[in-house]
Amino acid sequence: MAAQPPSPAGSPQAGPAPRPGPNPPTSAERTELYRTLTNPVRRRVLDYLGRCQEANSTSVARALGESTGTTSYHLRKLAEQELIAEIPERSGGRERWWRLLPLDHRPAAPGDRSPEEQAALRQFRAQQLSADIELALRAEEEFAGPDGWVQGSRAGCYMSRPELLQFYDEYLALLRKYGHARADAPDGARLIALRFFALPATPVEVSPDRAS
Repeated sequence: MAAQPPSPAGSPQAGPAPRPGPNPPTSAERTELYRTLTNPVRRRVLDYLGRCQEANSTSVARALGESTGTTSYHLRKLAEQELIAEIPERSGGRERWWRLLPLDHRPAAPGDRSPEEQAALRQFRAQQLSADIELALRAEEEFAGPDGWVQGSRAGCYMSRPELLQFYDEYLALLRKYGHARADAPDGARLIALRFFALPATPVEVSPDRAS
């Protein structure tokens, strides 16, 4: 989750460099974060805020078909996880307005995860992958040639680890260079879903003499 998602479906919304977080320090807190990100109602709330930018419990309830009590509860929980923030200048009395926060979460190293955290992270990744499959199918259907809105690439090449890390840093720099927040986007700009991952094509093999 190093690059920021277009909606918290795990996905990048480029623009200014995102703040680091939320990155809870304990395994229990990270587990709760992943469970929040896979909770169906909270996912829908986050997706709605991603589209509308600002909302209160009433507008969220109307859009989701839930009660205001339910949406108020989930909005508070999302704020506790630092996934959304209140808009003080719009809030007043019992009416609170909320906005989506940038997401720049980095999972803990595998050795630092509890079994519960690993299971919650795996469920979150599975949900992301399901959404990404739908995006890939859409990309295939909507591709209109080299000058269209849909572009893609698959590649394989040899890189050293330092080269891979430099490549990734430059990819993130390109996101920040060409991406815009919604408020700063030029005329005609559209929200673009981008995905990036890189890993060795085959697992590292340990020779018998090294294994012993």
